[in-house]
Amino acid sequence: MTFISAIVLLGILIFVHELGHFLFAKWLGVRVLKFSLGFGPRLIGRRYGDTEYLISSIPLGGYVKMMGEEPGEELKEEDKPFAYNYQSVWKRFVIVFSGPIFNLFFAAFIFMLIFLHGVPVLQPEIGEVVGQSPAMTAGLVKGDRIMEINGIVINQWDEMTTIIHKNPDKALSFKIKRDSNTVNISITPEKKKVKDIFGEEKEVGLIGIKPSGSTFVKKEGIFSAVADGVTKTFEISVLTVVGIIKLIQRIVPAETIGGPILIFQMAGEQAAVGAMNFFTFMAIISINLGILNLLPIPVLDGGHLMFLTIEAIRRKPLSERGMMIAQRVGLAFIITLMIFALYNDIMRIITGKTIP
Repeated sequence: MTFISAIVLLGILIFVHELGHFLFAKWLGVRVLKFSLGFGPRLIGRRYGDTEYLISSIPLGGYVKMMGEEPGEELKEEDKPFAYNYQSVWKRFVIVFSGPIFNLFFAAFIFMLIFLHGVPVLQPEIGEVVGQSPAMTAGLVKGDRIMEINGIVINQWDEMTTIIHKNPDKALSFKIKRDSNTVNISITPEKKKVKDIFGEEKEVGLIGIKPSGSTFVKKEGIFSAVADGVTKTFEISVLTVVGIIKLIQRIVPAETIGGPILIFQMAGEQAAVGAMNFFTFMAIISINLGILNLLPIPVLDGGHLMFLTIEAIRRKPLSERGMMIAQRVGLAFIITLMIFALYNDIMRIITGKTIP
């Protein structure tokens, strides 16, 4: 089940990424010679028109091969108008950029479907009041339901925690539903240091309550689902970029880097929990794939975009020798990173440790 789930997940995400390159290359008049899911030797394939569609043996990527893409490739004069390297900079930029963007759009589409289907949301109902806390001092008890804070209507737990976290040492007016009665209580959140998802300390307001665990299914209409899907994709994209920066700064430990084994394991785990978890995981991996591909590293899409930007500024491309050296350096970096990620995966299996 784990292997099948991972293959389905990676296959769909690779297909979406390469489809972006493929469709925009076709639209802009570039001849596509191959569209492959996977690398290495061909397993199955068939040619339709100018393009050979393949499934290859190594399911860890894919590629779109365009006419005239290779430096120094010899072409007939009549083929040059359809060759990638003979297109304007902006056309090549769009073709390269479209792969990562398709991954981000696909993630937004998945989130839209999830919001349309409905997601379980914690109700703002108290399950536990912590001893020596502001909530206990103010008289909150288990079973209380938060209705309003400073006149703002509260419908779910996260709405309440957002307000509390942003207002340390500030008195807040709570409207509470207790059984059939309504109670008004003033509580001042206590300033506390907590760790965020990157392990860094920050100061927030806390009142010392825990949720009851009661949930309701929140469904969105089509327009709000689209908006929330785009918002969620943007939020995770920002977190991904921040995570990469903090990884470089060594704030996030390198041991958190995961490779294909971790993806295979997590795909299986999420699929076992349910379709909702699996597709949420797929959306997150799609965002990661899109963002990582935009990094300015040669051999990645971001590296190609960097070269095209330099070409646009210089009004001429980099030398073939310079490009080849950069590609080799980029390839060496990616291979080293993949080996390190694989090492982390294996060590997690041997030691039984999870990601910090």
